[in-house]
Amino acid sequence: MNEHIGPAQSPAGGQFAAYEADLRAAEKKVAGEIDPGARALMVAVGILLAMLSLVLPHTGDASGIEVLASGADADAAHLNITSRIFVFMLVIFPIGASAAALLTRRWVVAWVALCGTAVTCVAGMLAWWSRHTPGVGGVEPPSGVGIGLVLGEIAALLLAFHWARIVWARSTYHLALEEERRREAAERDELARVLQSRPRSATGDEDGPH
Repeated sequence: MNEHIGPAQSPAGGQFAAYEADLRAAEKKVAGEIDPGARALMVAVGILLAMLSLVLPHTGDASGIEVLASGADADAAHLNITSRIFVFMLVIFPIGASAAALLTRRWVVAWVALCGTAVTCVAGMLAWWSRHTPGVGGVEPPSGVGIGLVLGEIAALLLAFHWARIVWARSTYHLALEEERRREAAERDELARVLQSRPRSATGDEDGPH
């Protein structure tokens, strides 16, 4: 009588089961990473522009660094809260979070960089608007928008655009990967049902005496 090896006893099936956990772990790791490709250069340029904007005049003689440190020139420029929020967010998200996402290539960090940079763009527009709007008691700001504020806003817009494209591309990949997993799971379930429905004596009849 010939011996038959079932699907669960197949050496190939056993080897696949042994490596399946490692394959799933590697797939999960790759799925959590981003590949900015050529956009990595544009992101790096945007980070450099944001850093450069901090040393240029935000308004009047007050640079972005002086706004952060609340220097004498910043106090003389009668800066309001919107300008300070914009500079602080510029350091945290377009510079800090973008650099972290570019170095780690983590999809979650890229999401943080995108959301924070998008909010920074709004804060920059409010800061720009506030430099042309009378303050408390109708007092006009002593100086308008400086080149540092303009460059910082441009850098934030540039980074928000490219991070949106990178994150969207990775999100599309995640959806395709999940669809592929569902299809493979359905195929495995169908194969298991077919194997279970086969009569056990289907092969035994061929081996018996005639």
